[in-house]
Amino acid sequence: MTSTTQYIRARLLSGAIDPLRQALGQWPVKSQQRARRNAMRACTALAQTRAEREEVEEFLARHEARRLGPDTDRAAQG
Repeated sequence: MTSTTQYIRARLLSGAIDPLRQALGQWPVKSQQRARRNAMRACTALAQTRAEREEVEEFLARHEARRLGPDTDRAAQG
């Protein structure tokens, strides 16, 4: 095999391996970025759920106070 043929084979092999090497090199970074995005989405969803739950609790407390009326407050005071 001539050195030119070896050079061409090496270049072809390198051309096929380089994209794979780049993808493998970038995998940890991209994986970490995806994990961070997923965590941020989950955190946002949890915060929205918490806010909605607190809003419902406040509404129900106001509704219960209105339903019971001011007479209940006077009886509790004594």
